[in-house]
Amino acid sequence: MDKIFWAQLQMIPGVGSAQIRKLMDFFDSGEAVWKSPMEQLRTSGCLDRKGLQAFEAFRRQPAVDAQALAKKWERSGVKLCTLQEAQYPSLLKSIYNPPAVLFYRGELELASRIIAVVGSRRPSAYGCSAAEKIAEELAKQSVVVVSGAARGIDTAAHRGALRAGRTIAVLGCGIDYVYPPENKILLQEIAANGAVISEYPPGTVPQPGYFPARNRIISGLASGTIVVEAAGKSGALITAEMALNEGRDVFAVPGSIYSSQSVGCNRLIQQGAKLICSAADVMEEYTWQQQDCLKTDKLCLSAEEAAVYAVLSCERPVPLDEIICKLRSDVSNIVFILLQMQLRGLVTEYAPRQYIRAVKEDAL
Repeated sequence: MDKIFWAQLQMIPGVGSAQIRKLMDFFDSGEAVWKSPMEQLRTSGCLDRKGLQAFEAFRRQPAVDAQALAKKWERSGVKLCTLQEAQYPSLLKSIYNPPAVLFYRGELELASRIIAVVGSRRPSAYGCSAAEKIAEELAKQSVVVVSGAARGIDTAAHRGALRAGRTIAVLGCGIDYVYPPENKILLQEIAANGAVISEYPPGTVPQPGYFPARNRIISGLASGTIVVEAAGKSGALITAEMALNEGRDVFAVPGSIYSSQSVGCNRLIQQGAKLICSAADVMEEYTWQQQDCLKTDKLCLSAEEAAVYAVLSCERPVPLDEIICKLRSDVSNIVFILLQMQLRGLVTEYAPRQYIRAVKEDAL
């Protein structure tokens, strides 16, 4: 129950994590903070003038009821973890400004292998394919993939990880708010196979200023951060910078010199980030024991499947009409074959009626 009192403090505009951590060090419990007279709070030095005013105004509200809030969050599946608990992620605890309270759905496991994957919200097919492939390979190695559930690379990374293991989504809003809206089902799958996390209380709508702040949690949870496609100025580069500031590893997937979406990644490589092409390139930086499943067995394709696969690319989505035009004399029922190959994880429908390879050619 004491966690609810700490969570209520994090709900007060003007009271940040740094001030709450001071209160945690000074007071025996969150309940003691709420019951303390203003003079004691003032002399403690934990809250600045703005924080004291915000706390007093919030405490006077008749709707502030810790018991009711606890029941409401329990009914909606909201869980809490404070900085004082052993369950709190150790890597995150060590960053400069860790959240005092985490709100989450799913299971907040003490995973020893966590890697962040971030990138552009407007990626190319190549970027999405690379993010999905690397995330899946990492998940096969029992690595938990953490990202921000945003459109583009984040979504691709979560999907790849879910095919083989667990993933964590860190939101820039309350965990009860679906953002972006199209990721509603994805967030449900992540909560069932990992965790959806936020430092913002339920009911918090996304604001532009919240996303740079949440990036420190993404990089803070992970031993290293992979950047897959990032323009010259992007949130992914902010995450990489935060990782570097905390002494964490930064990896980058190289991109085309002609693509504006690859400027950030290529610059990171120039500045010393490790160039990676696969999860194996990441795994060799750590003492984590690699598992045999990283080596993909050769796939068995029928003659018709092999013909369809040969027409597809890892970088450019190929329209269905183009596939049919090239193969109509050799392959029948192309749509059915593409569907079967999607179910096997060999092909991805990147956009309606446009297909891209999901497995590298050297795995065949």
